[in-house]
Amino acid sequence: MKSVVKAACPHDCPDACGVLITVEDGRATRIQGDPEHPVTQGFLCAKVAKYLDRVYSPDRVMYPMRRVAAKGTPAANAGEGARATQAESAQAWRRITWDEALDEIASRFRGIVSEFGSEAILPYSYGGTLGALNGGSMDRRFFGRLGASQLERAICSAAGEAGLISVLGVKLGTEPEQFVHSRYIIAWASNIHGNNVHLWPFVEEARRKGAKLVVIDPYRTRTAACADWYLPINPGTDGALALAMMHVIIGEGLHDADYVAKYTLGFDALGEKVKAYSPKRVAPWTGIAAEDIRKLALEYATVRPSVIRLNYGVQRSEGGGMATRAIAMLPCIIGSWKEVGGGLQMSTSGAFGLNEDALRRPDLKPDTLQHPPRTVNMVELGKALNTLSDPPLKALFVYNSNPAAVCPNHNEVIRGLKRSDLFTVVHEQFFTDTTDYADIVLPATTFFEHKDLQKAYGHYYLQVSDQAIEPLGECRANVEVFRALAARMGFDDPCFSESIDEMIDGALDSSNLWLNGINRQRLEQEQQVRLNFSGQGSVASGRSEPFLPFANGNFRTPSGKAELYSEAIKAQGLDPVAEFVPPAESRNGGERKTFPLELLARKADNFLNSTFSNLPSVKQMEETNLLEMHSTDARARGIKDGETVRVYNQRGEIFLQARVDGAVQTGVVAARLNWAKLGPGFRNINVLTSEKLSDLGNSATFYSVLVEVESAKSLP
Repeated sequence: MKSVVKAACPHDCPDACGVLITVEDGRATRIQGDPEHPVTQGFLCAKVAKYLDRVYSPDRVMYPMRRVAAKGTPAANAGEGARATQAESAQAWRRITWDEALDEIASRFRGIVSEFGSEAILPYSYGGTLGALNGGSMDRRFFGRLGASQLERAICSAAGEAGLISVLGVKLGTEPEQFVHSRYIIAWASNIHGNNVHLWPFVEEARRKGAKLVVIDPYRTRTAACADWYLPINPGTDGALALAMMHVIIGEGLHDADYVAKYTLGFDALGEKVKAYSPKRVAPWTGIAAEDIRKLALEYATVRPSVIRLNYGVQRSEGGGMATRAIAMLPCIIGSWKEVGGGLQMSTSGAFGLNEDALRRPDLKPDTLQHPPRTVNMVELGKALNTLSDPPLKALFVYNSNPAAVCPNHNEVIRGLKRSDLFTVVHEQFFTDTTDYADIVLPATTFFEHKDLQKAYGHYYLQVSDQAIEPLGECRANVEVFRALAARMGFDDPCFSESIDEMIDGALDSSNLWLNGINRQRLEQEQQVRLNFSGQGSVASGRSEPFLPFANGNFRTPSGKAELYSEAIKAQGLDPVAEFVPPAESRNGGERKTFPLELLARKADNFLNSTFSNLPSVKQMEETNLLEMHSTDARARGIKDGETVRVYNQRGEIFLQARVDGAVQTGVVAARLNWAKLGPGFRNINVLTSEKLSDLGNSATFYSVLVEVESAKSLP
């Protein structure tokens, strides 16, 4: 029997695609983009187009497993082009039943709580799935009821979100369909062609109508190669560029005085601040010529509508929050929020407004815990595992994440994960870097194998993702794992018995007016539904009018205006307007003498963080284990294209293959994230990154890293 099931891709991507899964006799045989989804438009990215290879991979974790070998012994994919043999896997793991696994986890958790307290247990998760249920619902209920340490999930986007919210008060932005009306498009740290590919058709249509595409990025991405004007910028200096643009715009009277007067707060203070950021002063910091900075500002302010697609690369530096804040001011001072095809898009997720309290139940807590549990920042996992006390961490439960690959300061993370007294559980689809340090591994479903509710952060369509096939082997979804663990721990709160449909209904029972008229039954029938921007875009006929969130102000800041001056920012000890402070680990900082090259610890173009890294059909699209260099830097070190080089700093070292290709500017090198077990020496680029946090949002600073490079031929 053949059927087509409608689902939604839950991976950490702004596009949140609608997908069609063909099922024949219980087996998925085809995946394609939903042609009825207004943003997906019938096509998928190259990764998800190969998703059947992921679902039916012979390397899937199918059954609960208990470690019987030393931590660090791999179970599969032991190295590039190699795979652990069945005998090696058998020596590392023993298959157990779900009852055995759940009983052991519950028993260990009870013992740890009794001896050390519940805060000795830490959940660790992030964006392995962005489904509303399997991304954050039953798990939050379980760990809240347990009284475990809370996780500050800040590794990816927190700095940028804090910067954006400090100006707008909410994560809203220009919807992708409006880009066709833009005449000036700035892709700022945004590789649209590579990792936001469903925006690209709208950009291309705009260009056919005469729009200009400008790319600002320290790396020559696929999008930069397609641009009408590419401006390479030195890492961590985006805030300085935005301030210089405002110096020109305000200085030459190109701001929208009426919009500024009605809908912004602190314009006079901003005007005074940007006087110190002339293009001439900023040019040496950014590496962009003063005349190009002025040209960019003039074109952005006068070629209308103009729009900025801002992505998260900007905020992965020490001053990333302030940089995002400065960039977010630009559409406010020129009034482009009034225009169809204007404004800025960084995230649209603030529009969905699901009932997160119903999903996560933050009210749950154990009777024995007399204070709110402590919070551990996920960026600082190495520090937490090795130095945290009162109590020390004694158990780690990892799901929706691969911290042994993605966390900064990799060597310290691995040192902590190797602790013999740390009980580690990993719920996973594959034997990842992190499972190599687990005591118990639990098999996880893919989105083909469970139902969920799907938001987006790159458009305004809410979706139900239906289950297409039965779980493979003994795989279970996150919701079901934590439901079962709650029962094993004796938690009898009714919320642990809620069905999937009841949880979706609870999430949709929200005070958010934009969810009016949207319920589970409608989502199951229509599959994707645009949020109800009644009076701000949606019309009765069902055909969508543009959504202009800030055309008439309506900012969600304390003042109700775009806050160019922020008391909240001032209360954090930062400049209440904006400022540029060179990162310590940068060419403009104070730590360059020993390690003179700026490293971009990039995400791979064809993986998704560490997801997809192990699949042969996806790996063949990506060149791995490279260090991209400028010819000037390579020549100065006697390095030739293709040579093995040592990349090092005070935190670690890694050996990579030099690629002298012009993708980066002088003084910058770039390498891509991969699984450590698939890298040289079982390491990845995070051996070089630090746990230093950003100025706002306590986020990771992957792009504020200094290194040195030398030819491996010169080494003994």
